[in-house]
Amino acid sequence: MNATDPQAQFDRIVMPHLDEAYNLARWLAGNDHDAEDIAQEACVRAFRFIGGFRGGNSRAWLLAIVRNTAFTWLKKNRSRAVVSMESDDLAEIEEPAEASPLPAGVDAAVLRAALEELPPEFREAIVLRELEGLAYKEIAEVAGVPIGTVMSRLARARRLLQNYLSRKGHT
Repeated sequence: MNATDPQAQFDRIVMPHLDEAYNLARWLAGNDHDAEDIAQEACVRAFRFIGGFRGGNSRAWLLAIVRNTAFTWLKKNRSRAVVSMESDDLAEIEEPAEASPLPAGVDAAVLRAALEELPPEFREAIVLRELEGLAYKEIAEVAGVPIGTVMSRLARARRLLQNYLSRKGHT
């Protein structure tokens, strides 16, 4: 296969990041069925525009496509982008890391409700940082915003989560 073969490029650039693409789609859409549709549409778009990839961070490039696809899909298919997450989706964050703004032992239902209350741009930032482990620079690339905006969104998201949990008696 030569370097300009679109299938070879897709396999090299997109395929290694499919799990992350699906995870982001699932967190933004709130369920597996919609996430599958979004991830599939994002892969079709990535394949169509693979020739436009100019190098750099292929993960951030693909996740930006997933993000844009998700928001377009949600706008078209839902009256508002409210996410309903299932307990299985929260398994990764039920026992938060030391630097996490969440206290240990928070009930999955409470955490789900707290995350659902976040505006989509804050939820997206938390998912990309805390679940997918992206650096601030990568999140900025995915979201198409300056790093300062990423830092602000993460700070506000963490504060909103802490406030919600405090109101629910989980401080």
